[in-house]
Amino acid sequence: MQTQSLESMLEQSIRTIPDYPKPGVMFRDITTLLGDARAFRRAVDELVHPWAGQRIDKVAGMEARGFILGGAVAHQLSAGFVPIRKKGKLPHAKVSIAYSLEYGLDEMEMHEDAVTPGERVILVDDLIATGGTAEGAVKLLKKIGANVVAACFVIDLPDLGGAQKIRDLGVPVRTLVAFGGH
Repeated sequence: MQTQSLESMLEQSIRTIPDYPKPGVMFRDITTLLGDARAFRRAVDELVHPWAGQRIDKVAGMEARGFILGGAVAHQLSAGFVPIRKKGKLPHAKVSIAYSLEYGLDEMEMHEDAVTPGERVILVDDLIATGGTAEGAVKLLKKIGANVVAACFVIDLPDLGGAQKIRDLGVPVRTLVAFGGH
């Protein structure tokens, strides 16, 4: 029996929805990956692999799919989990940052005591496209003193350049599968 390659497994487990949320966009939906126990486990294992055995203090996940993946990665690494949320969702003292979207600005925030200065943090989300949200999250984590060890994504849309934006901030990027186009 031949073992299926990681890239092939992930490509087959990710649903593509054409023209969503607008014409010309190919939406990469990971809910099908999450529903496939074998693909989900393998994706999490691959996101964790480079840091197994290293000291990682926290895993930060961006709302909302980053919560699912980040929680699983944090569990595997025996690390704490930090939710990075859209503005207005957190009940305690928080820090925030504005970040660029395709058409304007938005804000994200996290509790100010979620990360202690110097803690080693990995940022996790499902997909990196233009990189605006991930760039904002890295800057937010650094703003409170986190040592952002890496940013990890299941999917990269390299034609949109987001992963390079994160590398330009001095943060290594790990992705598991790439899809061309938007």
